[in-house]
Amino acid sequence: MDKAEAKKRIDKLINQIDELRYRYHVLNDPTVSDEVYDSLEQELVELEKKFPDLRRPDSPLQRIGGKPLAKFEKVRHEVRQWSFNDAFNEEEVYDWEERIKKILAKESGSESKLEYVCELKIDGLHIVFTYDRGLLKLAATRGDGIIGENVTENIKTIQSVPLRLKKPVDIIAEGEVWLSEKQLKELNKQRQKEGQPEFANPRNAAAGTIRQLDPKIVAKRHLDCFVYDLSGGKGQLPKTQVEELEELKKLGFKVNPYYKLCKNLEAVIDFWQNWQSKKTTQGYWIDGVVIKVNQRDYQNQLGYVGKAPRWAIAFKFPAEEVTTVIEDIQVQVGRLGPLTPVAHLRPIKLAGTIVKRATLHNEDQIKRLGVKIGDTVVIRKAGDIIPEVVSVLPKLRTGKEKIFKMPTKCPICGSSVERKIITEKGQDKSVAFFCTNPRCYAQELRKIIHFVSKKAFNIDGLGEKIVEQLMAEGLVKDAADIFSLTKDDLLPLERFAEKSADNLITAINLVRKIPLSRFIYALGIQHVGEETAIALADKFGSLDHLKQSSLEQLEQVSDIGPVVAKSVYAYFTDKNNLALLDKFRKAGVVVTTQKVRKEISGPLAGKKVVVTGTLESMGREAAKAAIRKAGGDWVSSVSQNTDYVVAGENPGSKYNKAKELGVKIIDEKDFLKLLK
Repeated sequence: MDKAEAKKRIDKLINQIDELRYRYHVLNDPTVSDEVYDSLEQELVELEKKFPDLRRPDSPLQRIGGKPLAKFEKVRHEVRQWSFNDAFNEEEVYDWEERIKKILAKESGSESKLEYVCELKIDGLHIVFTYDRGLLKLAATRGDGIIGENVTENIKTIQSVPLRLKKPVDIIAEGEVWLSEKQLKELNKQRQKEGQPEFANPRNAAAGTIRQLDPKIVAKRHLDCFVYDLSGGKGQLPKTQVEELEELKKLGFKVNPYYKLCKNLEAVIDFWQNWQSKKTTQGYWIDGVVIKVNQRDYQNQLGYVGKAPRWAIAFKFPAEEVTTVIEDIQVQVGRLGPLTPVAHLRPIKLAGTIVKRATLHNEDQIKRLGVKIGDTVVIRKAGDIIPEVVSVLPKLRTGKEKIFKMPTKCPICGSSVERKIITEKGQDKSVAFFCTNPRCYAQELRKIIHFVSKKAFNIDGLGEKIVEQLMAEGLVKDAADIFSLTKDDLLPLERFAEKSADNLITAINLVRKIPLSRFIYALGIQHVGEETAIALADKFGSLDHLKQSSLEQLEQVSDIGPVVAKSVYAYFTDKNNLALLDKFRKAGVVVTTQKVRKEISGPLAGKKVVVTGTLESMGREAAKAAIRKAGGDWVSSVSQNTDYVVAGENPGSKYNKAKELGVKIIDEKDFLKLLK
């Protein structure tokens, strides 16, 4: 191949690879396998080695990362970079609208009809992109809004950032570089192995990665980027924010798809509330909604004040991370005996609720964080789980802080404590302490609370406080005692009167007959969750058959490994547990039998199915039931053994995992067809 032919081939390869990159990293719609993509890149590597003077500035090989930099150069932004003012509640958003309407009325003499565009506020690092005739010329951090740092070589490693646009235009664009939840976990896991401090949040991780002097390190961390603004360049800017986002997509940028045009603030508030409940579903961190006036003319009239545009505001979600002081550390004993240290905090508002406690998980976590009683700490809340301590602020120590030590005796019953190494997937994970007394009051309390929970016996009106009260009065010592309660037992107790006592006894009587799978789950056997309980019920059909099963028979149950089989076998060979089962029988609890699933039939026979996102036609429990009725197995996580991933609206990280593993992804329409 001569030089002229090589140039033609290089040009075609770059165009093809860039198109494939765009489809994979921007549109999430790959058209070839990774092997094909790698093969094309390898051919380009060989040609550029042979003809180094033919290397193009937009070559995809620029993304691999060049030589380490000595330092980052300071650069002056061509267009001033602004930051958004924040709103933390609806009243502040309405106040903002009132202010801008007054300004526009003063300008025009009449009331303006405003439209708003809502965009998700991604928790990452702001970057400014400058393109010259369609080629990436400069990528810089925001800095102070006037001076930033040149991080072009690092930005080139991000696959979703185009090195060449689809049009040869001169523009300045703004975007957010971010790290996915999955990548942050993997990065922190690696840093922990290397003895380095973990990144506390995704913004710190993205910023720390972009400021790496070695682009090869940046390339390995798989950053991503959404672009959301055209802030300068040659030519006229679009007339509205929506048109601007559409133009960015046409140029080849990755634009977050979840923006919405709203005709009034009521629609804005609905959008904000909707995403507040869904903010953890996308695999990246969303910390609010940016509200922008849609019309460019109005944006220009409103202008800027201080360091922020008047025509936009960031409507933040309630804080997910706050600082407070650990006033004490107390140990909580769980259902199966683990001792968990819990930080008792100076009360603080977090994610809309007042938080007084946060888990410290185990002794390893306390040592790793270096937590002391009296420390100022950062706490985080994700979803509805108990908040956790994620870091310590040692510079705020006074010298009066106290070191915490795990107890050598159970703090509830005084029994000895056993130290165990917890393993996960065959590898040591952490060290935990366990109370050795299976009849410990705290363990019995947690067992009974689990027993009456929604997916178990689901006894209406029997919550944690009532269970504690019944145990404190000596009326209930184990779960079977619930079925011996009478109205006369309840009437003398606080919280109970004639009607409430009747209601609870009625609720108990209604659940005396229970399906085998729910009874197994209610027993709280170690490693046995809802799905495993169903698998055991399907295999054995009755409680008697399950009690009499051998270890070998248990190991043959679908999706039950040796660890779970041993746990189940140990439970049903323990004399105390057998006595409890007999007590249930004598108290009138009837565990129904069911047909054993011998030959699996149906359109999903033997298929493992994962559902991610929201289905319009049915809820999650209904989807589970439909899959099982069709002969399939509902699976909670994606693996190479998964047959289908059903992608509903706003699918989460399971969707991406399925794409990585090559698992077949179907939409709700195809899923419903399969069920017929």
